[in-house]
Amino acid sequence: MYYYEPWMMRSQQIRSKHANQNKLKVNGEGIVTATPTSSTITLGVITEGNTVSAAQNENNQITNNVIQSLVVLGIPKNHIKTVEFRIEILYDFENSKQTLRGYRVIHMLQISDVDIQATGSVVDTAVQNGANTVTSIHFTVSNPQVYYAKALENAIKDAQGKARTIATTLEVQLQEIPFHIKELSQQSPPIPFQTAMFAKSEAATPIQPGELTITARIEATFTYTF
Repeated sequence: MYYYEPWMMRSQQIRSKHANQNKLKVNGEGIVTATPTSSTITLGVITEGNTVSAAQNENNQITNNVIQSLVVLGIPKNHIKTVEFRIEILYDFENSKQTLRGYRVIHMLQISDVDIQATGSVVDTAVQNGANTVTSIHFTVSNPQVYYAKALENAIKDAQGKARTIATTLEVQLQEIPFHIKELSQQSPPIPFQTAMFAKSEAATPIQPGELTITARIEATFTYTF
């Protein structure tokens, strides 16, 4: 049985038409900057002891204090999660001899979706309540897809500009609507802010988020005639 599908015929005609034309392939890049609106903080507690239980009990107590202090500060419990927990054996080495020194317990917490203005307060509160390692702060922006859409628009315009310049130089007639567009990248990841290990300070921690850069890259194929 034969089914008439005009859209398929039209598609074949378009492919056939472009197959006989000259093609020009260029890359385009679009960049948009945005002010961060929230942060994700990774911090934790490191303890050592002569026995596993001693190191772990101390770590549990301090970690619970840190979590409780953040909840009192206004951080929802579901925004606080364990991202790493490990126990290490510590050795001393003297005269080529290995001697057991004790154990180290590391418990890392991730605090997500923190208001950008509260970032410094969260770090300070955690440190004041026993956190002794802060490994990173990642800044993010709300509705990143909106900024990426604008970056993608700029990338297409950039590709069109490049294709137009090449066509003018070669003295050929360019079809400015791309025949094919391939997306090469997604939005830029959040920018990390590396913090000091074992931070202990009486002064408020000044956190400067700066700006995020959202980048889009494409590969565009244009057709042209002589």
